[in-house]
Amino acid sequence: MDNTYGFTIEKDMEGTRIDSVLSLLLTDLSRNYVTKLIEQGCLKVNGEVMTVKKYKVREGDFAEITIPEPEVLQVEAEDIPLEIVYEDSDLLVVNKERGMVVHPAPGNYTGTLVNALMYHLGDRLSSINGVARPGIVHRIDKDTSGLLVIAKNDKAHEGLAGQLKEHSVTRRYFALVYDNINIDNGTVDEPIGRDPRNRLRKKVGGESPRDAVTHFEVLERFGKYTLIGCRLETGRTHQIRVHLAYFKHPLVGDMLYGPSGQPDFLGGQMLHAGVLGFVHPVSGEYMEFHAPIPEYFRENMRRLGLESGVIDTL
Repeated sequence: MDNTYGFTIEKDMEGTRIDSVLSLLLTDLSRNYVTKLIEQGCLKVNGEVMTVKKYKVREGDFAEITIPEPEVLQVEAEDIPLEIVYEDSDLLVVNKERGMVVHPAPGNYTGTLVNALMYHLGDRLSSINGVARPGIVHRIDKDTSGLLVIAKNDKAHEGLAGQLKEHSVTRRYFALVYDNINIDNGTVDEPIGRDPRNRLRKKVGGESPRDAVTHFEVLERFGKYTLIGCRLETGRTHQIRVHLAYFKHPLVGDMLYGPSGQPDFLGGQMLHAGVLGFVHPVSGEYMEFHAPIPEYFRENMRRLGLESGVIDTL
């Protein structure tokens, strides 16, 4: 059932934009969400639909805004084990296992992180990203393991999404790449867009490219392979995979961007989201979480004949 709220504008609000007024009055709603509601015709001022977010209110105006009830998620809750690294009333941090899809999509309606979250949290998830992605603030690829933050309410979701947009979230990945990188650190600063020849791929340049920046550092060299750490400044789809392939050091096991003929036992790209840090959207405290290199990553290195001296320190 939709919820409608009404307000009479007082003198001290006169001359203020309607979207700002509603954001102040409805503390659980972000300004961006308020703007969407206005654009969708959910606001009335003095009985008339108002779609102009810049409208400056006058004393005595009566504003009514209708907030649609979130659509019921038509995805089944599933009792799938989750490694929860941290949890409080606003968010949780999970260490996603390799092979798990983050949210339902055509061909993957079961067995996803969302299915598991629905079982463990029920309706205690933010609704901003719609019925298929409740609580999902950001994502990592199916065959990438590691840390994700999940929002339990819209306020937390907006706060975390804002930090991602401002590039202030700490995101460090560990990766095994082909060939020897002969510099100790560097940056790939190249825009990423859609590959017009393959809808599954992204590419440097491409269609509708967006800025993308990946910083990397060499952690250990093995001659034919290099273990590196990557820090994301932006978060484009497949960003690390695309940038490393462009840099001529594709991820080991990456069947989409890497060389053909890779060993079957690799099972996907050797990429782990090992460090995640952000400011708690409610408490304001900086929090940082670490997930050690998982066993699949270690086993693949052993099968490639690689013995690491640093992997236990990551």
